[in-house]
Amino acid sequence: MEGVVDGADEHLIGEAEKIAVALGRMFPGLCEVVLHDLRDPRHAIRAIENNLSGRQVGDSATELGLARIADPEYPSVLQNYPNRFPDGRPVKSTSIGLKNAAGEYIAALCLNLDVSVLSPVTLALSHLVATDTEHREQPPETLRDRNTRELRHTVEELAAERAATPRSLSRQDKKALVRQLHQDGYFDSRDAAQTIADLLGVSRATVYNYSK
Repeated sequence: MEGVVDGADEHLIGEAEKIAVALGRMFPGLCEVVLHDLRDPRHAIRAIENNLSGRQVGDSATELGLARIADPEYPSVLQNYPNRFPDGRPVKSTSIGLKNAAGEYIAALCLNLDVSVLSPVTLALSHLVATDTEHREQPPETLRDRNTRELRHTVEELAAERAATPRSLSRQDKKALVRQLHQDGYFDSRDAAQTIADLLGVSRATVYNYSK
């Protein structure tokens, strides 16, 4: 039965990949379309069409992907939220989560519209480049790998030195690991604390407490 489920999931993601490619090719140089395979968050990017962010197939999941993996009740659609490419260009993004028959998020289709080439055109395009105010102050994701793979590798290495996985570490070892990461400068990224919390299986507040 498990093989049947896996086959159905793979079929769904394969169909979504066709959509990603077609959408990206419809808006060359303007809209990046990315398909994330949430079954493998460490190598989530399954396809990226009309690449504008510089990411690659096999790069890790964004914050949105991790949130959907952790919570099946996470909103399936986030529409028109503000974002930025790594070089600073403003982006209008939409993310669509895809669930399998069991109600689990297995993929996400994300569209990232480069509004920097549209906003100067005319006032008639104002609605096209507008983003929802709900996410203006704190965008729900960043469009770069943001050294997450390096951070995860470091956490796994530090845990391996203690003959454990990150989540199986004792409270004292987790505290020591977080302090080491803080000392090594990993907290310079605004998303590092949440990433570390996800890896260790603790809350973000706990991570900050451990870092003191």
